[in-house]
Amino acid sequence: MKRILHDLAGAEEDRRFSPYCWRTKLALAHKGLAFETVPWRFSDKEAIAFSGQGLVPVLVDGDRTVSDSWTIALDLEDRYPHAPSLFGGPEGRALAHFVNAWTDRVLAPAVGRMVALDIHNHLHDKDRAYYRSTREVRYGGPLEQVVADREARLPELRALLAPVRTALAQGPFLGGESPRYVDAIVFSIFQWARCISPFVLLQADDPLFAWRERMLDAYGGLARKARGYPVA
Repeated sequence: MKRILHDLAGAEEDRRFSPYCWRTKLALAHKGLAFETVPWRFSDKEAIAFSGQGLVPVLVDGDRTVSDSWTIALDLEDRYPHAPSLFGGPEGRALAHFVNAWTDRVLAPAVGRMVALDIHNHLHDKDRAYYRSTREVRYGGPLEQVVADREARLPELRALLAPVRTALAQGPFLGGESPRYVDAIVFSIFQWARCISPFVLLQADDPLFAWRERMLDAYGGLARKARGYPVA
């Protein structure tokens, strides 16, 4: 059965940087499900109009069309119960739901303020005006000003990640001895930054750096093979 994922791209078709699309790609890989990607850009609303909304990821899985990374993860877990579990049971699903909300509302905005201009500069020309206008409203000013003090804000970001370090003290992954969807959620933000920005977020002696390396190598190096910048 053919699976097609509509996947956000930059100016280069192989620069795929959406954290939400990365969550879906990692979820599909975890389940062992083959898929193809179709490059999509912000201005390509008509290309996914069949999904009933205007954002990616959009997964066409046989006769099903599912959008939103969290909804897709739940659908994959329920649709393919005999494939490796994304959550490890109801308790893991509940924990992942919390981590998903924390990542989207706390971690993503903090990192977004550091890489917003880099994202803009890697977009196709037809997407830049849309991105700048929407993100300058979101971040409260010109993108150049938003990122101007990012070096000074690094300690604040690294402190924000303290709970993740505490969780990783219990094992190599947030999901335990092997990665689960909870790892994909948090990692997607670092992959977002790696794919689009040369700005270094983590120090080499940070336990999160080693975890990110393990996630880059997971699933046959799916994330590491993606076009992006060195992480150190």
